[in-house]
Amino acid sequence: MAQDFTIFPSMTFVDLGLYQYGREDCDPAHSFGPAIRNHYLFHYILNGKGTFFWQDARGHEHEMRLKAGQGFLISPRQITTYVADERIPWEYCWLEFDGLRAKESLEIIGLSVNNPIYNPVHPEFSQIMKEEMLYIVRNKKEAPLHLIGHLYLFIDALMRSVKENQPTVSKVKDYYIKEALAYIEHNYMNDISVESIAESSGLNRSYFGKIFKESVGKSPQEFLINYRMIKAAELLRRTRYSVNEIGCAVGYPNQLHFSRAFKSVYGVSPRNWRNANTHLTGPDIDYK
Repeated sequence: MAQDFTIFPSMTFVDLGLYQYGREDCDPAHSFGPAIRNHYLFHYILNGKGTFFWQDARGHEHEMRLKAGQGFLISPRQITTYVADERIPWEYCWLEFDGLRAKESLEIIGLSVNNPIYNPVHPEFSQIMKEEMLYIVRNKKEAPLHLIGHLYLFIDALMRSVKENQPTVSKVKDYYIKEALAYIEHNYMNDISVESIAESSGLNRSYFGKIFKESVGKSPQEFLINYRMIKAAELLRRTRYSVNEIGCAVGYPNQLHFSRAFKSVYGVSPRNWRNANTHLTGPDIDYK
């Protein structure tokens, strides 16, 4: 069994980031699982056959025989197993990714915990998608930003390969969500609230909260806290600013409130998290 496997070296990409990627030529009947992943993991079958077993959101079990040209998505916290065919074992490549925009992108594509099977309808875009995956796998020495660019190209080709009609911002709900996400990105460091985010989109709070949760998978408040804490973790790891200064930089002038919010997301205090993660630090950067 031949395997090429790489862990992505950077953790600073918030909207869409890589975690690991690779390619494997499996032995007959080789299996992996049952297992649970923390991030989205997409496999594309290059050659051969195999079987994918998964549990849907209600815990019901499913299985599907797959072949070259198809693929499957494993969602976070989903129980899955996959087994190579005994006579014609599959070879596949994979990307593990996540980020604040990952769920939204995959839902537009139509892949989810209940619908994980990839069946392209446009072979020309499926070919581009495969080439983008293999480019990332084969060019592990390229700069992280360069590889993230190809991850975006992969997502774009994946979307084009399965959609008869490409989604546009003319869909009113999608437009409102994009406006809200842009507002959070540009104002997370300020004293903003769910009311002000809804107001920026021209919606009342209750309706805005409903469509935001449906589209993003988190309430606006949960999303805002997670976004701020991801930014805070980046500053803790890559700067020498104090915990209080970092709290202020992500919208928490009260250090106690910041520490509580950070611990609710990461399970430890900002100071303890920094002590455990500073060994990953590159050159110091200044927060702008």
